[in-house]
Amino acid sequence: MTTDDLTPGGPLVALDGVSKSYGSVLALRDVSLEVHAGEITCVLGDNGAGKSTLIKIIAGLHPHDAGRYTVAGEEVRHTSPRQALDRGIATVYQDLAVVPLMPVWRNFFLGSEPTRGRGPLRRLDTAAMRATTHQALLGMGIDLRDVDQPIGTLSGGERQCVAIARAVHFGAKVLVLDEPTAALGVKQSGVVLKYVAAARDAGLGVVLITHNPHHAYLVGDRFVLLKRGAMSGSHLRKDITLDELTREMAGGSELDELTHELSRRTP
Repeated sequence: MTTDDLTPGGPLVALDGVSKSYGSVLALRDVSLEVHAGEITCVLGDNGAGKSTLIKIIAGLHPHDAGRYTVAGEEVRHTSPRQALDRGIATVYQDLAVVPLMPVWRNFFLGSEPTRGRGPLRRLDTAAMRATTHQALLGMGIDLRDVDQPIGTLSGGERQCVAIARAVHFGAKVLVLDEPTAALGVKQSGVVLKYVAAARDAGLGVVLITHNPHHAYLVGDRFVLLKRGAMSGSHLRKDITLDELTREMAGGSELDELTHELSRRTP
């Protein structure tokens, strides 16, 4: 990992030589990355590259077996997502874990609902939740028609944006996004990337997991490439072009060999 940081101060989150095994299967081997405030670190790789395992380690779902995992310079070993969340690390998974029939405001506060009154008169403060949800979304540039509509009626891109705004509102310092554009079309992907950039501009450190180098290069400051559980590259944006990033992710010499094999032979 280069020491030519883009931002002053140490990283919010850093992995140094982290590895993870499941029985005899080595899922992640000697992976390092840094996440800085106001920057986006993109982790790229195809299926089976180790991206899911990396997410689980950062999010606290699974502890790492070797290497160092530090948060704000303090070495940690998370054994639950709550520990990571308490340190300001919020993870937005691809399936989003929303309740489709509940309104947007209810999903926004799911698990963190404010109440009013005491004892038997205690009840959810629905007015405050509606108003806060609307303002928090507006603060991210998201102007929904109605926060009372079921979140299942929103497009995939809009649901991703609500999840990002929720993480920002509840004080996340590091936002981990699991393939947020994987199931979206071009227009919706652009909308989501716009709000990923808004989270960065709000001062968060963002980890963007993706298999799309074009999406990564639109917003990324740092790029970590994974292949079969190991790092195949680590670059700052200023040190690599989109074509180079795409070629490296595609396999470089392996792609040349495949191109040669598939080229039409002339008589």
